[in-house]
Amino acid sequence: MSRSLLQAFTVAITLLPALGIGLRLFFEGPGPEPVDDLTHVSGEWGLRFLLLSLAVTPARRLLGWHWAAPLRRTLGLASFCYVAAHLLVWAWLDMGFDPGAILEDILERPYITLGMGAFSLLLVLAVTSTRAWIKRLGARWIKLHKLVYVAGTLAILHYFWLIKADYRPAIVHGLILAVLLATRLLLARRRRSPRGSES
Repeated sequence: MSRSLLQAFTVAITLLPALGIGLRLFFEGPGPEPVDDLTHVSGEWGLRFLLLSLAVTPARRLLGWHWAAPLRRTLGLASFCYVAAHLLVWAWLDMGFDPGAILEDILERPYITLGMGAFSLLLVLAVTSTRAWIKRLGARWIKLHKLVYVAGTLAILHYFWLIKADYRPAIVHGLILAVLLATRLLLARRRRSPRGSES
């Protein structure tokens, strides 16, 4: 499969959750709690695509899937789009775009504070994901984009904090993030070791 076809296929996959949301609203209506449903679904898919983007580097280095390297950016941007939609639903349908209410919610509810922290980091990473920014920042770009793990951690904590009953989905997402972070640290340590530098 060519790189352009692979990218197109990946983009199509990332659009499927949004298409599913649209079809469900069209055929089934908004449901009893449409704001909660839209908020949760968009947030969960934002987190899932973030984890998939983080899985690209371990897959490339451990399994030799070098073809997957360009997909990290695509999946990361998809994650940002779903997280932005998650924020938009909250700010619009929950807060009515009232700046005072939004600021009060951010300051008074810790899980909202964590969510805004995660979004702010993802916004910075999305803006600096272009070739122009990569060239402009040089080696600093790699250090900056390691903040994605901080954003992921904040997102997981945000997820845990807002759940009222079943914690299993948040636990699964948290474990996946922990495994990906541990794998990344082990790979980095192996590259720094004398044996890693000889291989």
